[in-house]
Amino acid sequence: MAQQRAARVTIRDIAERAGVSKGAVSYALNGRPGVSTDTRDRILAIADELGWYPNRAARALSAARADACGLVLARPARTLAFEPFFMEFIAGVESELAARSIALTIQLVRNVRDEIAVYRRWWGEHRVDGVLMVDLRVEDPRVDELVQLGLPAVVIGGPLESAVLPSIWHDEASVVTEAVQYLAALGHTRVAHVSGVADFVHTMQRTDAFHKAVRDLGLEGEVLETDYSAEGGARATRRLLSSPTPPSAILFDSDLLAVTGLGVVQRMGFSVPDDVSIVGWDDSLISQVVHPPLTAITRDITAYGIAATRRLLAAIDGEAEGDVETVRGELTTRGSTARRAPVSSR
Repeated sequence: MAQQRAARVTIRDIAERAGVSKGAVSYALNGRPGVSTDTRDRILAIADELGWYPNRAARALSAARADACGLVLARPARTLAFEPFFMEFIAGVESELAARSIALTIQLVRNVRDEIAVYRRWWGEHRVDGVLMVDLRVEDPRVDELVQLGLPAVVIGGPLESAVLPSIWHDEASVVTEAVQYLAALGHTRVAHVSGVADFVHTMQRTDAFHKAVRDLGLEGEVLETDYSAEGGARATRRLLSSPTPPSAILFDSDLLAVTGLGVVQRMGFSVPDDVSIVGWDDSLISQVVHPPLTAITRDITAYGIAATRRLLAAIDGEAEGDVETVRGELTTRGSTARRAPVSSR
């Protein structure tokens, strides 16, 4: 059942709370003379408390759509600049929106709290007709906020335990199991997983699958968390290879982490794949042009963005309900993985 949209806060609401006329509220909100400083401050405080924003679209045409969709990214700009996933995902989103003359509004923020503030402002000002929400977190506060606002949204990742918002997702666990089984078949008995942010649902799904696969196959396994940055990937790789018992194979949670890890492995004097096998994730062009080219989890991220956008546009139109499960990634083997050479006895 479609969620009922929350009513926007009006000047009347603020006037009733403040015990003043609508004209006084209008004067205060627009910075015009006619009210005392104390009254102005009280009105502005109440407006902020109620989450009021000027509805620019309503001033022109109350029934008009914004003809824009939104994407808020709570990640550092330096990470996004080198992250192939988002570039390919946005390409898919844009290709679908451009065909319908709909704009994509992107904003970077520092954290989830700031992201929620953007959603409130966008909805209050009617900047966008709907949003794509990425990096789903465990017990994510953004979900309840979007439902309360009534802002059409599609969650990238999932599925959600309660279907309060539609989500688009694919199986993250089975391909991790396949990758670990592949490494075990090559003779690797000590493997590591350099993951992304632990609070992300997709990271949790991959990490849980890694732990289970390692346990089921009787391998030794270790997981190191990163923030998805190149620096984080480098630190994790150095730490793993500086261990008295370093892993002979490492599974990375993104292309950026994997390519950074490859550079660290080689600078530390190890050979890929003779000493260390590497498996990346997403399989962008950079995975294929490095030496050796990386074995990776391959998925069509552009198609993922297209599917997510179609689902969002349907939600905006009040049409199709429910989640969309897309095709999972597949393991593509290349030169960065090889059979583990037996350790010679001395």
